[in-house]
Amino acid sequence: METIWYAIVTLMLAIFVALDGFDFGVGIVYPFVTRSETDRRMALMSIGPVWNGNEVWLIAGGGLLFFAFPKVYAAGFSGFYLALILVLWLLIFRGLALELRSHLDHPIWTRWWDGAFSGASFLLAVVFGAALGNLIRGVPLNHDGYFFVALWTDFQPGPEPGILDWFTVLMGLTSASILALHGANYLAMKTEGDLYRRVDLAGRFAGWSAAGLTILALLAVPVVQPSLRLNFAGHPLEYLLPLTGSLMLGATLYFRSRQRDMAAFLASSLFILTMLASVACGMYPHLLMSSTNPALSLTAFNAATDSYGLAAGLAWFVVGFFLLLAYQICAHRAFRGKVRLDAN
Repeated sequence: METIWYAIVTLMLAIFVALDGFDFGVGIVYPFVTRSETDRRMALMSIGPVWNGNEVWLIAGGGLLFFAFPKVYAAGFSGFYLALILVLWLLIFRGLALELRSHLDHPIWTRWWDGAFSGASFLLAVVFGAALGNLIRGVPLNHDGYFFVALWTDFQPGPEPGILDWFTVLMGLTSASILALHGANYLAMKTEGDLYRRVDLAGRFAGWSAAGLTILALLAVPVVQPSLRLNFAGHPLEYLLPLTGSLMLGATLYFRSRQRDMAAFLASSLFILTMLASVACGMYPHLLMSSTNPALSLTAFNAATDSYGLAAGLAWFVVGFFLLLAYQICAHRAFRGKVRLDAN
C-alpha cells in the first residue's frame, strides 16, 4: 500500500508540472513573443480559462502528501520554509497579475502586471526545478527526521548543503527551459499570424536550450547522487522511462521544426511525465534522502501513515481523482482551438 501511495503522490505532482507547467512556460516566453496589446491579450487569454484549475493538482498533491506521508510533509515544510514562502508569494503574484491586469487601462498598470506575470512564472519554474534538485541531492536530516538548509552555503553539494548550489541551479535552469518549450508548444496551438511565428521561433530556441541543459543535468545526477542508479541496475526495465523521455524530447524538437503544434505539445507533456517518473523510480522508496547519513532518510515505509488509513483513503482518492480529471477534460475541450479576441 505504501508503494501505491508513493506512485499516487508522484503522479499528482507530475500532472501538476505537465499542466500548470505550460502556464509557467507561456509566462516565460510572454515578453519575447508579444509586441502589441492584442498579442498580450491573446497570450493571456490562451491560459485564462484553465490556469486556476491546473493549480488544483498542486493543492491535491500537497494534501495527499500530508495524508499518506505526514512525516515527510512536516519535515519538508519545516526545512524548506523559506523556499515554500517564496513559492506562495510567486503564486499569489502570478494570480494577481492574471486577474488584475485588465482592471485598469493604463500603460504603467498593464506593464507592471505583465512583468509580475512573466517574472513570477520564470522564478516558479526555477524554484520547482531547484526543489527537485534538492530531493535528488538529499538534505541534512537529523535523528528526529527534521532538517534546516540555508539559502546557500559554499554553493557545493555535500553533507551540509544550501537550497542553492551548482547542481540545484542547473536543475532550476533546466526546468525553466523545458517549461518554456512546453509553454511555447501550448501557445502555438492557441495563436496564429505574426504572434504564432514568433512563438514558433521561441519554441525552437527553447527546445535546443532544453536539450542542452537536460544533457548536462543527466550527466550531473550520477555525480551528485550515485545511489539513483541502484534501482535501475536492479530493475533494467526501468531504463525504458528515461529512454522514452529522451525519445519524447527528440520528438518535441522534430514536431516543433515541422510546426505540428498538437504533436509537439503532447510530446513535451510525455517528456515531462516520463522524466519525473524516472526520478521517482530512481529514488524509490526514498521521499527525502539524507545527505549526512542514508539511514536517516525518510522513505515510503518509515514515513507513511497506518495501513488502515492508506487503504481507506485509496477509495476516496479514486473518486476525487476521476472527478478532477473529468473537470480538466471538460474545461480544455470547452476552450480548445485558436484564441480570437472577437469571440470573447
